[in-house]
Amino acid sequence: MKRYLLICLLLPLSSLAQTLPVKTYDICVYGATSGGVIAAYNAAAQGKKVVLIATGNHVGGLSSGGLGYTDIGNKYVVKGLALDFYRRVGKHYGKLEQWIFEPHVAEDIFREYLKHKNITVIYGHSLIKTDLSIKKIGITIKGISLHPSLTDKEPDIRIAAKVFIDCSYEGDLMAKAKVPYIVGREANSRYNETYNGVELRDKHQFADGVDPYKALGDPKSGLLWGISSDILKPNGTGDRRVQTYNVRVCLSNDPANMIPVTRPADYDSTHYELYLRMIHYKAPTSLPMYISMMPNHKTDINNNGAFSTDMIGVNYDYPDGDEATREKIVQMHKSYTQGLFYFLGHDARIPENIRKQMLQWGYPKDEYTDNGNWTPQIYVREARRMIGRYVMTQANCEAKTTVDDGIAMAAYTMDSHNAERIVTNGMVKNEGDVQVGGFGPYPISYRAITPEHVFNLLVPVCLSASHIAYGSIRMEPVFMVLSQSAAQAAIYAIDHRTTVQKVNVKDIQKALRENPLADGSTPDIIIDDNDKKQVTTAGKWITGKNGYGPTVLISDTAGTSIKTVKYSYPVTKPGLYKIYTYSSTENKTPFRVDVSNGSLTKTLTIDPGETEVEGQTSGEWVSLGEYQMQAGRINIKISTIHPTDKIHADAVLLVPDR
Repeated sequence: MKRYLLICLLLPLSSLAQTLPVKTYDICVYGATSGGVIAAYNAAAQGKKVVLIATGNHVGGLSSGGLGYTDIGNKYVVKGLALDFYRRVGKHYGKLEQWIFEPHVAEDIFREYLKHKNITVIYGHSLIKTDLSIKKIGITIKGISLHPSLTDKEPDIRIAAKVFIDCSYEGDLMAKAKVPYIVGREANSRYNETYNGVELRDKHQFADGVDPYKALGDPKSGLLWGISSDILKPNGTGDRRVQTYNVRVCLSNDPANMIPVTRPADYDSTHYELYLRMIHYKAPTSLPMYISMMPNHKTDINNNGAFSTDMIGVNYDYPDGDEATREKIVQMHKSYTQGLFYFLGHDARIPENIRKQMLQWGYPKDEYTDNGNWTPQIYVREARRMIGRYVMTQANCEAKTTVDDGIAMAAYTMDSHNAERIVTNGMVKNEGDVQVGGFGPYPISYRAITPEHVFNLLVPVCLSASHIAYGSIRMEPVFMVLSQSAAQAAIYAIDHRTTVQKVNVKDIQKALRENPLADGSTPDIIIDDNDKKQVTTAGKWITGKNGYGPTVLISDTAGTSIKTVKYSYPVTKPGLYKIYTYSSTENKTPFRVDVSNGSLTKTLTIDPGETEVEGQTSGEWVSLGEYQMQAGRINIKISTIHPTDKIHADAVLLVPDR
């Protein structure tokens, strides 16, 4: 160890870097993703000196980069500042919270967080130009050297910090710190899983019989563009292939805010020949993509079907690639996607109904005005994954095993997009798509964001998980919750002069629970239906799924009595509260609600059919009004109106006036 320390002390950063002054902070957050902004804000709000490193000119990552149709899984898992972000989006659109939004709205909110705490942001700098960008003494990172990623006219910057948090999608800081990681898919046998490795399945798949060759039936003519000549391996086999990336595209169909799609300079129609082969077997009725509507006539476009916006097989070199390699892959995705739009709207071989649908869309004039109205953020679904102190696996997702050091929760389907496009039995097939769900929220271990041997680094985005478990965890709201937790752990490590591995996780859990917005304000009160201490029932209720949290109560339609669920909670801080109940999309029948705050009782009839539910969610919060609360017990009772009514009784939410 002494010899290792001596070698590390003698390592120079570079002759240029050595002449530059060192800027010192308590916490350095690398990667201005949504999680990066939240981590920086959480730490700065609690008095720490923070710097946030943005490799480009934008902040917010995918959440401001086109992914406005939020992958939620279950709103129950979205806590703290992550929920605050969606509440701020909701305020912009006149709602309690909003999960679908325009890119510029998201970025404006992320910038508000940074401005509010006067957080230093270094734009256009990255680690990936030199192997000597990190100075390590033993197993503590003492400093990093940043290089301009957008121009060569700026000097390097040196940063020293007590704790570093890698919130990048790529895990660059983690990799430079020599933390063990994996790229690709593990074999099923590694963690005793069933959905990892090679998976040839039926979703987003070509129909049988689609010919892969340039000349029909002639292998000697060569393969159509985008098809690999690799041989399909048995299901469950591990490899270094990475699930495909794409671009989450914001388009507009508002004529006043639309720039028509034009022919890209490098357009090549042969890149889309496979689509023509595919539609020969089944005539299309809609565009080959998910078009999720955002406010103000805009979209979040995502992959859908066998041939769509996913650019399969070109991203394998991205995770470990240098700056030039990654930029080349980013530009390939831009060219492919813009070319696809042009092809669908202008190629005479495309059915007229499809061409007409495509031609109604164009690039929005008011988005990404500094980047040709095109997002600068590619959808990096997965890159490096740390091998940390605990590896999250399929067993965690399916609740076959659990952890007691949870610092966030996930609930989304185990979701992997395709990783290769190959020929099998003379037909073209996609391989790698997995979509397996049906499980409830589960905890993510603190040990999964901490490396084994680097004492002052936290990795909440490229965390320690198998490929298939990462497919469930890798959602923007979860990254924000994990990043806030990482920042809270960093604060603890600094204040207690300890390593991130020795942080008292129970203290972190307590801090996040009692001060979720990092400002000392009164937290929300949530009473879920499965809270046996606060919830009692009368009449027969059946426990179901697909609600807020792990369960929802469903009234039995048998019998002659009214069924009720009573929520009771001791309010300790008096004040004005807005009260809501969660109404599931499956809840179709009106129900009665009685709210009693000790001094008055208010009775309401709620018709779930009047509630508009938007986005990937099981339901929406329905307002029960505002109430002036004194210290004491609040009672809320949900009842059927008739004995035979089938209603859902789920969570109740009290939001204090802040």
